[in-house]
Amino acid sequence: FLWDLWPVQHRDGRVAVVAGAELWLALSAPATPDPVKRHDRARIRLLVHDGAGWSDLGDALPDGLSPGSREWSGSAILDGNRLTLFFTAAGRRGEAGISYEQRLFAVTARLDDGHRLSDWSVPVEAVRSDGIVYHPAQQDDGVVGTIKAFRDPAYFRDPADGAEYLLFTGSLAASQSAFNGAIGLAQRVGGAWTLLPPLLHADTVNNELERPHVVVHKGYYYLFWSTQASVFAPGITAPTGLYGMVAERLLGPYVPLNGSGLVLANPAAAPSQSYSWLVLADLRVASFIDLLDDGAFGGVPGPMRHLVLDGATTQLL
Repeated sequence: FLWDLWPVQHRDGRVAVVAGAELWLALSAPATPDPVKRHDRARIRLLVHDGAGWSDLGDALPDGLSPGSREWSGSAILDGNRLTLFFTAAGRRGEAGISYEQRLFAVTARLDDGHRLSDWSVPVEAVRSDGIVYHPAQQDDGVVGTIKAFRDPAYFRDPADGAEYLLFTGSLAASQSAFNGAIGLAQRVGGAWTLLPPLLHADTVNNELERPHVVVHKGYYYLFWSTQASVFAPGITAPTGLYGMVAERLLGPYVPLNGSGLVLANPAAAPSQSYSWLVLADLRVASFIDLLDDGAFGGVPGPMRHLVLDGATTQLL
């Protein structure tokens, strides 16, 4: 299975091209009868994307390097031949059972023209939950869609002033609701990451604002995230889809795109067809195929789409 794709990018958001091909990462797991269990065995996979399609280069991180029992989504930045990977370490290496603790780590490696990674650094915990604004994701067990979040670190460099940020999927610590999803934010200050208030939250509305990221286009800041129909609070009917807001600066204020915030949704006849959309700087949209026409789990990259952004409205080419 392959899911949750993201490209290696330059700090300005452009997708990096190495030896004539784009380098991508994705979550992977051996195919099993129950695709939900893939999250319990997830490893970050290295992929190449070029005119011939997708090629698989195997696991990105060496065995035993991650501090977690498995690896969840993140982002990757390329400076020269040095790659920095921000990722989610889920659980603890060597744990007896599967826990749902989530921690954000950064690690670097050297990338050669053959798209191989070597000379890995020791992973460093980049950002920690404070337990005051952001709920610590330390559950020993849980059901997908209900666990609290501290994951999906997404690097962003603000072109306005060069400031560096990490966005992440979080949960509000002080909320009284089970539906307390948030888009968290941290800023690099003096070489360390400092937590800031959430860019956006969905308290009492939605439990998971997943894989948040920002694209700057024609002077506007577009904040995107994915969410599932099943994680909205009771009484709220909304589709699984890509959602977004727009502002004139990173810290807002934001207004919902298209009036409702919905940017892309699956067809009504196939409401779980795709998931985990990611908008690139050139407005291509990556995703993975969740359910095939016969109802089986897809677990492969979806076809690239392309957005048109015009202020607070979007269109799909």
